[in-house]
Amino acid sequence: MTTYVNPVYPDVFADPFVLRHEGVYYAYGTGPGSADGRQVPVLRSTDLVHWEALGHALVPPGAVSDDMHVWAPEVAFHDGRFHMYYSSGAGAAEGTDQKLRVALADHPAGPFVDAGKLLVPDQPFSIDAHPFRDQDGQWYLFYCVDFVELEGDHRAGTGIVVDRLLDMTTLAGAPRVVVRPHHDWHVFRKGRSMYGGVYDWHTVEGAAVQVHGGRYYCFYSGGAWEKDNYGVSYVVADHPLGPYTRPEGGEQALLMRTPRDGQLLGPGHNSFTQSPDGSEAWIVYHAWDLAQTARRMCIDRLDWVYGKPVTKGPTWTEQEGPAGA
Repeated sequence: MTTYVNPVYPDVFADPFVLRHEGVYYAYGTGPGSADGRQVPVLRSTDLVHWEALGHALVPPGAVSDDMHVWAPEVAFHDGRFHMYYSSGAGAAEGTDQKLRVALADHPAGPFVDAGKLLVPDQPFSIDAHPFRDQDGQWYLFYCVDFVELEGDHRAGTGIVVDRLLDMTTLAGAPRVVVRPHHDWHVFRKGRSMYGGVYDWHTVEGAAVQVHGGRYYCFYSGGAWEKDNYGVSYVVADHPLGPYTRPEGGEQALLMRTPRDGQLLGPGHNSFTQSPDGSEAWIVYHAWDLAQTARRMCIDRLDWVYGKPVTKGPTWTEQEGPAGA
């Protein structure tokens, strides 16, 4: 039996996304670039537990500067090619100039070459693209933008929308709101100067969709990525475009949050994959060590109990590994 202890990879690897292709797992994350300017570290595994570094996958568009940010890559395989969705920006404080882009490759390890277009050019800030293919073959893109309007119980801050993909590099241009910040635990920073005003800024980000019982569960991470209020919750719909409803108990992160007396802080920005034998769902996420030296990749099994998603995570002691590993 294979066992593991989180984190499953020792180096910086935030916002981990795992693609399983032809029985091999490839992980893409947010981390430092390489000496030659390439971005997006990529790892390979056959069991989700033992990971091999393959270098960096993305050839960025244009010149690379010291203050360039490349965040939260996710990869979709369609018509024989791999499409990496990511955000990039340079120069602006806290990455507030991030824009969504897409790059293409013939192999999951890259090199990915940028397609040369912005996915949502009308938005001043867009991050955390999550490509999702429905059972009928239609692709959708979940992503994050900023909201400053105070409607209902919504808070000013970053939220998640979804739009249809007309092709793998073109959106329909009719995004619908999936979830906006709406609870105290979603706070990112109070008194934040944004868009010519000062707001108590809240954040929900990092969409990851799972289908269960014919319903669409959009998991998200809320709060401040560098603090212990960061955690994973979800909203539910009957169609990828929504409308999405909030389950009861949303005054805290429903799936995963910083445990009391634990060894990991701020678990979140997850993706999902299957165990090697296909019998289990696994959540892949990042978390800080207690000294907050780095966000590192962790894994835990996802179960469904009475129709609700549950996990032991974040775990930091020895656990039974994925089935078939």
